[in-house]
Amino acid sequence: MILTGTVRSGKGNFSYCMEKLQTPCNARTGVALYPSSLDSDLAVSYDLPVKDVIWLEKEAYGGRVSVSLLPCAVSGIEGFIMRPDPNADGTGDHPKTIVEVAAQV
Repeated sequence: MILTGTVRSGKGNFSYCMEKLQTPCNARTGVALYPSSLDSDLAVSYDLPVKDVIWLEKEAYGGRVSVSLLPCAVSGIEGFIMRPDPNADGTGDHPKTIVEVAAQV
């Protein structure tokens, strides 16, 4: 599936989250993620599929919410769509039209 959208500014708090997510994320994916994300505003709402999603429980990293990771690529760079559970159920900071992508660079 190809998603298209417009790059937009985020809230600027992903680096704080990545401090906590780095170890469990690296353990589950083998990837050390850069402490920032690329936010894209899609024209339509997007729900993560159930298949191929890696779920990081909040207890595993000492966070406030659990996070789903879906492998993806942006311009040939492999990464992960990261969606906190509140954003997935519509109660979070971002609507389902916002996709946050994290990668090694």
